[in-house]
Amino acid sequence: MKKVSFAEFGGPDVLHLIDAEEPQAGPGQIRLAVRAAGVNPVDWRIREGQVLGAHPIELPAGVGLDAAGVVDEVGEGVEGVEVGDRVFGEGADTYAEFAVLSAWARMPEGLTFEEAAGYPSVVETALRIIREVGVQSGQTLLVSGASGGVGSAVLQIARDRGITVIGTAGPANQDYLRSLGALATTYGDGWIERVRQLGHIDAALDLAGSGVIRELVELTGDPIKVVSIADLGAPQLGVRFSGVAGSMPDALAEAVGLISRGKLHIPVEKSYTLAEAAAAHIDSQAGHTRGRRVVVV
Repeated sequence: MKKVSFAEFGGPDVLHLIDAEEPQAGPGQIRLAVRAAGVNPVDWRIREGQVLGAHPIELPAGVGLDAAGVVDEVGEGVEGVEVGDRVFGEGADTYAEFAVLSAWARMPEGLTFEEAAGYPSVVETALRIIREVGVQSGQTLLVSGASGGVGSAVLQIARDRGITVIGTAGPANQDYLRSLGALATTYGDGWIERVRQLGHIDAALDLAGSGVIRELVELTGDPIKVVSIADLGAPQLGVRFSGVAGSMPDALAEAVGLISRGKLHIPVEKSYTLAEAAAAHIDSQAGHTRGRRVVVV
């Protein structure tokens, strides 16, 4: 089978499309004939060799955590899913023709493989950081870097819970944020005052790692009211860095419910082939994403 792999840490050029043995589903796992894989910032952070305790790896290593496709093999002890089912979920080395998943759910009706591949890690992260920052119905949440996959999910989930959301993004994504129910403003000079004009901030999330932790603490009045998923230096300022995933099965179940109720939709901005994995990482790392990027197999 074809698989994207890297033998050393580094830039996008370390990624190579190789021939590899097909993985086998172990106990409690399924094997997927992959149709699409989600592209997440954690993918290129791991490729660069950043210290991410939740994802220790040995080289050479594959790439990718999220995928959608057709069940190809069912491991020992697995119930409720059969060969041929269309599922999406999380596993390992998903930039490949076949991948093993450890958490999955049936794809909601009307969802394409490309769309489904973009949800697992994004929704789990969004649910986790909303919980960790402690924002409640009736309060206002500021989301810095709101137009990407996690931001798109946060805005919609928060609005569904009765939370007012203010999102910052580039000029081209202002209407997109508003379409998701957020109050929108641009970052850049004067952004703090523009945010203040939109309302009192009860909690804030840093999704872009653009060096705004001090400002978010200033706006909320307390480091405990800020959570970052992108700035590894956040703890030095008393702000929690959230990098360890919670329950993926629970997140997938909630995602299915939200999608089925029409409360969550994350568009796919761009698709790539396996051979274009390096380009996918370059674009992901550049930011300014609207929605999701996926690799199509």
